[in-house]
Amino acid sequence: VHVTGNGDVGNQGIHQMDVARWFLGETGLPRTTLSVGGRLGYVDDGDTPNTQVVIHDYASAPLIFEVRGLPAKAGATAGGGRRGDTMDNFRGVGVGNVIDCEGGSVVSTNYFTATAYDKSGKVVREFKGVDRHMQNFIDVVRSRKIANQYGPILEGHLSSALCHLGNISHVLGRGMSPEALREKIKARAPLAEATARMSEHLAANKVNLAKTPLTYGVPLTIAPGKEAFIGEFAKEATPLLTRQYRAPFIVPNLG
Repeated sequence: VHVTGNGDVGNQGIHQMDVARWFLGETGLPRTTLSVGGRLGYVDDGDTPNTQVVIHDYASAPLIFEVRGLPAKAGATAGGGRRGDTMDNFRGVGVGNVIDCEGGSVVSTNYFTATAYDKSGKVVREFKGVDRHMQNFIDVVRSRKIANQYGPILEGHLSSALCHLGNISHVLGRGMSPEALREKIKARAPLAEATARMSEHLAANKVNLAKTPLTYGVPLTIAPGKEAFIGEFAKEATPLLTRQYRAPFIVPNLG
């Protein structure tokens, strides 16, 4: 049996990148996407990344997604770990979002709260909310009044696309030595910084990147205002936007 999946970027990634895109105010796809990562520290038959950095280049600011599949440095063991182990965190966030702004930052560690800090780290304001979306979804299913829906389906589609773009970049990529990878990405400071953090995390988990290298994905360029690839890798990437369906489970072409 061959089972396909979208890995960790398509698991928690959809939620966090949806929040990040909302903070950025971006209502479409990024200009480019690039993935660096792999399935490392696990001994299994999976081939989707468990440790990955995906950077989406938006006009407003880069959106950087990071995921860890192994324990934090303090709890690292040679055999790696699974759910339940203490995971890495970034600036106090295990699962959440960090938004860097000109005058400070906003940090959110769950879906309903956020804290704004100034550049010195002083708390400026705290935000607290409640979960209204789940009940709203049920209410709209019952009423059939789409206008009352808090989360339009298009928003979910666009944020899901960010996960798929990261995976397409990864699938078309190739393993690269640590030295070659650092040279490849050194001009892209945010990506280089995130990849260095990821490499330190893997080293703490006894992952030898010389023997099991990270995959440097292909840089994907998205056509402005369209859901299509352009540029160098468009020919290879375009077929991965869909799949061969098995009747009667077919997604119709409504174009």
